Amino acid sequence: MSFNIKNIFERDYVRYEGVRRINVYLLRALYFLMAVFLAMDVWSYIIPHQGSWEPKEAMVWSVWAGFSTLAILGVFHPVKMIPILLLEIFYKSLWLILVAYPLWRAGTLAASPAAGMTYVFLPVIIVILIMPWGYVFRNYVIGARK
Repeated sequence: MSFNIKNIFERDYVRYEGVRRINVYLLRALYFLMAVFLAMDVWSYIIPHQGSWEPKEAMVWSVWAGFSTLAILGVFHPVKMIPILLLEIFYKSLWLILVAYPLWRAGTLAASPAAGMTYVFLPVIIVILIMPWGYVFRNYVIGARK
């Protein structure tokens, strides 16, 4: 079998429910990056932590630890793990709209504590671009009506 660049843009109905191979490769890369970089930050904070946790802080670190761990499954099952990416898109976009945008409009974002989180959340645009939206609508929006 020879490599053909056109093949990566074809839909794979047998293995990936009609998702284009390029999307599958990009999803795998995204899950891998999430697993590695998020895990490095999260687990290097959680493991050496001593003493009691402040409940809200513990909740945030626990959610991110869950994301980094589930991302490992996404490397092997990229289409099946799309719901965690949908959650990521939703919560990051919502935060950017509700917190960062008003601060930016007021001209106070750069001087606020939210500036750092804004730079961490802005790359959600990449996730939005990688997402196979046709599959998402067929399976999670239209499929829900059946």
